[in-house]
Amino acid sequence: MTLPDIIIAIDGRSSTGKSSFAKLIASEFSFLYLDSGALYRAVTLFAMERGLIAVGKIDESSLNAELEAGLDVHFEYVDGASRTFIGDRCVEEEIRTLEVSSWVSPIAAIPFVRAFVDGKLHEFGSRGKVVMDGRDIGTAVFPDAQLKIFLTAAPEIRAQRRFDELKAKGQDPKMEDVVKNLEERDYIDSHRETNPLRRAEDAFVLDNSRMTIKEEVEWVRGVIQGKFGILE
Repeated sequence: MTLPDIIIAIDGRSSTGKSSFAKLIASEFSFLYLDSGALYRAVTLFAMERGLIAVGKIDESSLNAELEAGLDVHFEYVDGASRTFIGDRCVEEEIRTLEVSSWVSPIAAIPFVRAFVDGKLHEFGSRGKVVMDGRDIGTAVFPDAQLKIFLTAAPEIRAQRRFDELKAKGQDPKMEDVVKNLEERDYIDSHRETNPLRRAEDAFVLDNSRMTIKEEVEWVRGVIQGKFGILE
């Protein structure tokens, strides 16, 4: 199936499988995959390492100055996969820790951080043929995206997915901590002042609680064929 040079926007809550789904679509249709969540995580990691998060507070003034100075966050393909870099350092593993997860939503709720990430995404997506996932891609970053998808899944499924992901990375999480983290992130993402998480009115909704990856691919192929009138 050959697609036109469109932008595909994928939104949803944490641990609904947005990144895996987006990567799969990018591979299926030879699109560029952009992980907005990775950019927010990279900014969070940067703030933590610079000591800009202390005593439960974010030093927003200093963080803003660092971003305005030109923080180099970008993606590079390494061994056939998209990886997140700060400068010449690959931070793909560091940004996926539970510690970073606990601060990424508060960081992402800051307006100037969102503006910084949005600018990066517009730069990356200016040529089309891209798949992006996040929490406000279809509503704020690319409201004119030609295809919007909103992912959802049952809370217990999301918690188990996140728990298994952390275990697979060699971490030793507690399920109660994972559940608490997801609940806190859901609340922050849905109630932040700037571009809160919500489903775009023209987004297709996919509940993948009990779906395999193969079934998700078949679903999106059907949506694309119907929306764009593509016949194989």
